[in-house]
Amino acid sequence: MNVEAEPLETLRRRTSVKWTEYPPEVLPLFVAEMDYPLAPGLSRVLHERIAASDSGYVGSPGELPAVFADFAERRWGWRPALGGIRTTTDVSVAIVETLRQAIRPGDGVVITSPVYPPFVDFVNEAGAVVVDVPLLDAADRPSGYALDLSGIDRAFAAGARAMLLCHPHNPLGLIHPSDDLEALAASAARHDVLVISDEIHAPLVHAGETFTPFLSISDAARTHGVTVTSASKGFNLAGFKCALMIAESPTVALLDAMSFEVGARTSILGLHASIAGLRDDEEWLDGAIAAIQASAELLGTLLAAKLPDAGYRPPRAGFLAWLDLRALGWGDAPAQRILDEAKVALVPGLDFGAPGAGFARLNLACSPEVLTEAIEAIERIAP
Repeated sequence: MNVEAEPLETLRRRTSVKWTEYPPEVLPLFVAEMDYPLAPGLSRVLHERIAASDSGYVGSPGELPAVFADFAERRWGWRPALGGIRTTTDVSVAIVETLRQAIRPGDGVVITSPVYPPFVDFVNEAGAVVVDVPLLDAADRPSGYALDLSGIDRAFAAGARAMLLCHPHNPLGLIHPSDDLEALAASAARHDVLVISDEIHAPLVHAGETFTPFLSISDAARTHGVTVTSASKGFNLAGFKCALMIAESPTVALLDAMSFEVGARTSILGLHASIAGLRDDEEWLDGAIAAIQASAELLGTLLAAKLPDAGYRPPRAGFLAWLDLRALGWGDAPAQRILDEAKVALVPGLDFGAPGAGFARLNLACSPEVLTEAIEAIERIAP
């Protein structure tokens, strides 16, 4: 299926943060929302549910656990046990509530910067302390980064009780190799640490790439891991509030210990949209991935021609591009200059932690025309 971004005049009628944060003269390529129209299957189901005035409380996860298990088996060769799948509002809530069950106030939780900025907030909200073990520079890896497995093991040995794994890793589009995941799971088992694997970008793994879910990697991963994920990134459903928490024995006990309200707050429309998307809209999803990969290739071409000093490695998953702008001489916060002078909104690299100084994150899920206009605007202010 051919999937294309909607025209700017149509997009500007949306009321999400992407289209209301800045005035109309700014091209918004910051927050992780797609510019594509909704997938047809889930759109049809949402219209049906609204026509039925089906806007009450969620009674149960319904078909979603089985539908997700089918999807995971088709896409990644992994079939999670249905008895360990729960729903909640979003991945943020899933992470915080899992941490609350797994740690005590003041415990350390490992994150790996540069990483999704709210990870710090989640750790703080759960009453824990951030232990940052930055990713290693790894020129031989496709993304240029790798987990610091030795550093993570030392953090576990020093008393950290949990880890937030971003897999695929935002903002890099990094898919962690199975060998690294196996070593991480072994380390977690050795030190009795819980790994919470945020796999929200996994449905957007690019064609030709291999993604290995953390819980599929080993018995150690299943014993010391919880996966949190959602259809929201893959199908642009962030506002519909439905996510999944997945565990196997014995960690499924952490999910069972949560308040009833954690699951009850799932959106009924989000539940139906997630079921329809994962069950009926894979052709649309593949079309969206193809459009994203085309944007990633176009970005490389544009940067080579117009901003050759910018560093960029195409992501292997998701629709986010990590731009190294240090050589342009714009200091630690180039996104601010780009916003002020080029009128293009990116996410500042420092939001992702200290290793993000001089970097910025760009959203690729837009039209070729918008992406070209954005890079040409940045080119005009370049030295």
